[in-house]
Amino acid sequence: MTESATSETQRKISEKLDIPGAGFDRWWLLVAFVVGMILLLTLVTPDPFARMVRFMAEGIWVTIKITSISFALVVVVGLIGGLGRLSRNWLIKGMSTLYVEVIRGIPLMVQLLFWYFAFPAVIQNLGSSLNWPALSSYRPEPEPMAILGLTICYGAYMSEIYRAGIQSIGKGQMEAARSLGMTSVQSMRYVILPQAIRVILPPIGNEFISLLKDSSLVSVVAVADLTRLGREFSGRYAIPIETWSMVALIYLVMTILSARVVNWIEHKTKLA
Repeated sequence: MTESATSETQRKISEKLDIPGAGFDRWWLLVAFVVGMILLLTLVTPDPFARMVRFMAEGIWVTIKITSISFALVVVVGLIGGLGRLSRNWLIKGMSTLYVEVIRGIPLMVQLLFWYFAFPAVIQNLGSSLNWPALSSYRPEPEPMAILGLTICYGAYMSEIYRAGIQSIGKGQMEAARSLGMTSVQSMRYVILPQAIRVILPPIGNEFISLLKDSSLVSVVAVADLTRLGREFSGRYAIPIETWSMVALIYLVMTILSARVVNWIEHKTKLA
């Protein structure tokens, strides 16, 4: 194959994959369009849209903070759960499997309500039984309980993603690593996991986007996120159409922006 033919083939592949630097990712136009809509609404009709954005600014930050912290913890919990599901120890494997199956069978909202209302009651009753004032007077903080609920719930789904990714790597990889003198832990850390993470990167990115959208449910446990402040603004000024349209646009910006970043990371790992 000639050099010109090779270059042409590479160009077509790059365009097909929409690789940054080789072809423009047209979905960024959607990001620009939605951001432009928000700016247009706030500039042309500052009352109520500009006032609305200022009112909900803190909620946007809370949403981003809760999503980021929860996702970082989900990645760790998912890795532990995934490795547990593949463990040869029947107790570890059984506990990991039980965790995944039980948590995936309970709706996220129910879990959030449990961690904020039921779990503190258990702690308080335990403190009263043991005569420990520190436990009997325990009062939950909304944000930590919301992060805990999101982490436990999404950790179960992430465990299955890790398990599938690790199992997708051929057994010969582990055998080759062991033949070089590596232990099982070293083989998993240096050989299997790096390959598995590249395989599961797309579903991990999708989990982040899903987590970002589902973070709106934390408003039911007194977290002042974007959804809760939107509900307060709508109730205070009785303008539900304008309020929820703006809330939807802000969530749309965050989700499609996250999707573009995930897509960029995927392409980078493919080229690495």
